[in-house]
Amino acid sequence: MKKVYPDATAALAGLLRDGMTIMAGGFGLCGIPDVLIDAVRESGVKNLTVISNNAGIDGVGLGVLLETRQIRKMISSYVGENKTFAQQYLAGELEIEFNPQGTLAERIRAGGAGIPAFFTKTGVGTLIAEGKEVREFDGEQYVMERGLFADISLVHAWKGDTEGNLVYRKTARNFNPMMATASRMTVAQVEHLVEPGEIDPDHIITPGVFVKRLIHVAHPNKRIEQRTTRKRSDAASAATGGGAI
Repeated sequence: MKKVYPDATAALAGLLRDGMTIMAGGFGLCGIPDVLIDAVRESGVKNLTVISNNAGIDGVGLGVLLETRQIRKMISSYVGENKTFAQQYLAGELEIEFNPQGTLAERIRAGGAGIPAFFTKTGVGTLIAEGKEVREFDGEQYVMERGLFADISLVHAWKGDTEGNLVYRKTARNFNPMMATASRMTVAQVEHLVEPGEIDPDHIITPGVFVKRLIHVAHPNKRIEQRTTRKRSDAASAATGGGAI
């Protein structure tokens, strides 16, 4: 089965519909499937439930779907960098299901492993536990969390082969791999596309059996969410001639 598609629109053809649940990988702006997200925007589908650690920023990543009001509900952990998100939530236009970050990761992993629910101590006695089953194990209280499973997962990988085997780098490995296992259909965008056998089997993180479609994005935008710098010391400045170039 041919898995490589010429572009994001072609890769998502026939998969998108109103009211579906989409997982979108990435951590902050690192490793987000931005090209695939843009194609979702262009498709015009609406009333989406989106599972993602965060909601991008204004105009970037999932932020573009918030701007067009295509998202009905977000299942997330950290959303503090998106003003549009905050405005829609406070206006009652966007539903949010907040999760502790580790709980969100485990809910996705569990969904991919076929585990419908699990118990965790995180959130016991807080708003997180309201309406959920709480059970005692070995004298400690645990809250039940449901596994998460989506209609489609959109992921970004550093390298992939034409059979769909994927390799992620550094922070982009936080959510992409588990999301690739937790849906009926995984579509990947990869920076470096190679032939089967060119990836060391020991380096493969997501086996190709989980990936049904992929596109090659040779030069992805790699944005810095918050650029933080420090003033150079006088000694360092002097060593470079006062900083003049």
